[in-house]
Amino acid sequence: MTETPSTGAAPIHVALVDDQALIRSGLAMLIDSQPDLEVVAQASDGREAAASVAVAGADVVLMDVRMPGMDGIEATRALLRRSDAPRVVVLTTFDLDEHVMDAIEAGASGFLLKDAPPEELLAAIRTVHRGDAVIAPSTTRRLMAHMAPRLRQDAAREAECEREVAAVASLTPREREVLTAMASGASNPEIAADLVLSEATVKTHVGRVLAKLAARDRVHAVLIAHRAGLVRF
Repeated sequence: MTETPSTGAAPIHVALVDDQALIRSGLAMLIDSQPDLEVVAQASDGREAAASVAVAGADVVLMDVRMPGMDGIEATRALLRRSDAPRVVVLTTFDLDEHVMDAIEAGASGFLLKDAPPEELLAAIRTVHRGDAVIAPSTTRRLMAHMAPRLRQDAAREAECEREVAAVASLTPREREVLTAMASGASNPEIAADLVLSEATVKTHVGRVLAKLAARDRVHAVLIAHRAGLVRF
């Protein structure tokens, strides 16, 4: 279903980071054609993006992963160190590119293929701006399975692991069920059907899970659940 842009509200400010001017130009034309979206900054590489006040001040950054000099992963880390950091969506040519794994761990809110349909990219910007991730539920489990060996290694040395374990332990039984379903890649409607709940109730549970785990989105919550030992892939 195509998302209907909201009207009357301030536009979502978008920054574009890509070393290819033609791609930036095409993305800018597409985004600026929408009444609720506005391109406010562009950068040709990660170093320029990390140093740009305009990029850092955007609501959503579309970040190419592979760029000369400072790549999209380092630029994402640099931007997300800020207290008022924008949300970052990485753009890649290859589905589940190893660089995408690094970008997700660096804090990106998801990824899109560069050949994604225009309506999918526009919907992704709006979704991320609302605070959710833009990795399709059907991809989440495959993504987590790919990252599992690295996550197990990281968990052994992360100082914050104890905090994550405590946060997961604070979840109610129902919230644990919802988080486990999220980890399997289930969408809200699928979780509602499996647990015999309304979608509104599931959405409330998901919100509480994200708040208790201090997770930026669903993917981050699943990473925490894995590191805390709630789920295994």
